[in-house]
Amino acid sequence: MMAAGPSSTAPPFEQFRAVPDAIPRARRRGADALIRPDQLWPSLGETSLLIGARILPVLALLALAAASGLWWSRHKGTLGGNRKRRIEGTAKAKDIAPVLAAAITDKARSLRPSLKDAQRIAPSDTGILLGNLQGSKTEVRMGWEDVAVAIMAPRSGKTTSLAIPSILAAPGAVLLTSNKAAGDAYTTCFDARSKVGRVWSMDPQQIAHAPRTMWWNPLADAKSLEGAGRLAGHFLAASVDASQQGDFWSKAGSNILSQLFLAAALDNRPITDVMQWLAFPADRRPLDILRDHGFTAVAAQLKGTVEGPPETRDGVYETARQYASALLSADIATWVTPQKDVPEFRPADFVASTDTLFLLSKDGGGGASALIAACADSVMRAATARAERSGGRLDPPMLAILDEAANVCKISDLPDLYSHLGSRGIIPITILQSYRQGQKVWSDAGMDAMWSAATIKVIGAGIDDPDFADKLSRLIGDHDVETKSTSISDSGKSTSISMRQERILPADRIRALPKGTALLFATGLRPAALDLRPWYLEPGAGDLAAASKAASEAITARAIAKAAPTQADFKKAA
Repeated sequence: MMAAGPSSTAPPFEQFRAVPDAIPRARRRGADALIRPDQLWPSLGETSLLIGARILPVLALLALAAASGLWWSRHKGTLGGNRKRRIEGTAKAKDIAPVLAAAITDKARSLRPSLKDAQRIAPSDTGILLGNLQGSKTEVRMGWEDVAVAIMAPRSGKTTSLAIPSILAAPGAVLLTSNKAAGDAYTTCFDARSKVGRVWSMDPQQIAHAPRTMWWNPLADAKSLEGAGRLAGHFLAASVDASQQGDFWSKAGSNILSQLFLAAALDNRPITDVMQWLAFPADRRPLDILRDHGFTAVAAQLKGTVEGPPETRDGVYETARQYASALLSADIATWVTPQKDVPEFRPADFVASTDTLFLLSKDGGGGASALIAACADSVMRAATARAERSGGRLDPPMLAILDEAANVCKISDLPDLYSHLGSRGIIPITILQSYRQGQKVWSDAGMDAMWSAATIKVIGAGIDDPDFADKLSRLIGDHDVETKSTSISDSGKSTSISMRQERILPADRIRALPKGTALLFATGLRPAALDLRPWYLEPGAGDLAAASKAASEAITARAIAKAAPTQADFKKAA
């Protein structure tokens, strides 16, 4: 009979208790190698044990630590997509103190009499939030005398992180131009802004498919030669790029429009009467109106064109007809002619309120976008006039966000307006997709002038123009970088340290800015890197998202209802 071994008599779990005990022993061997190496390798001499078990492991650990430190120092400010670390070489908080809370609050008190004696001022009353200083919770704001240009590619946060938060927090009247409605600033802000004032929407091309709730008279500001010329200039700018606006036909067509706009305004006619006069150059009513109101020189100019060589007259009138062709559309014309039971939008009343005006137009909208630009221009000029009657500036300030300005709001002299709007409490933020887009609309000189006049410049992700990226890189500047070199000679090893200058942000890294970040160039301050603050990550985002979803669904339903076949369509098919 075989004798029973230990495993046969031990309880089942007792058989495995010895296994874990072996693990600590294995671990202790590694520690013993450093603590008591002579017991593990008794055959080795004392010197060998010292080098192998003491010096080499320590050197290996030091080398690993040095390599890790070097990698960290090189990458701590440049990790793609990591918005928790400031880009090395860009502004620290102390470098941009004038756009931080304390200075912005003090400036708001001095610029806005209504805040002078307030014990506590809400952050939204002090200025417009641009974002946080990168890698911190320090808020960066523009003040109530700043004018801004933002160059940000599509889907880089220009609407979610700049336009929408600014609209929601604005203390006074707000104007927004846009080429989108559903899921954009229009639907996100409509309900919230309706709680602080009336919301006006001008949508001649039915982007939001909303019923018409306003009309605006573009001829109200055209009762002077200057006003009529500005209105004609909007139709010219909407139809012709800046590089072509100086040729004979463009100037002549614009002149005819301004003369006819002036005549219609003086006689209190609707703007659509101008299209009738353009169709029949021999109609003498414009001449008679101009003479009756004392504009004899303008009448003489118009008469000279009408009675000039037929081929020249026909060319000039055809050019003018093309510029104003949008007025032939009844759907568009109803927004700019008197309508029964529809209130008139009056810019002079608007700028004294906390109302909101949404101006919507499609890209390349031609004459329709001319009306959008004309309305925005009229509002800003009304705001200027009110500021002059209110001690020089508006309080509360008016915010004008010109999103997609190069597509739907081509105000020809916008670069010139930038030189004084901020000082009057009129805060424009012109949002472009690229610098070249602005050059196409306002010419190289015009865009350069607006860029120079802007006290706040925000650069977002998606800058693909190499020349502009290099320009920004040079503006950001250089910084000193430590370079270490090691040489070995017969006399031994020597290490030298030298300093060289490198671009803080080369052009390729500006192009690769992560979404959700931006660069800030504020006048007189060191360039700063920002973490943007999209509206959907802020308190109250849930309610805004629900309201935006409901408004977007309503737009879709209205669009479907308009496109649905009618009974007349079935009769035609039969």
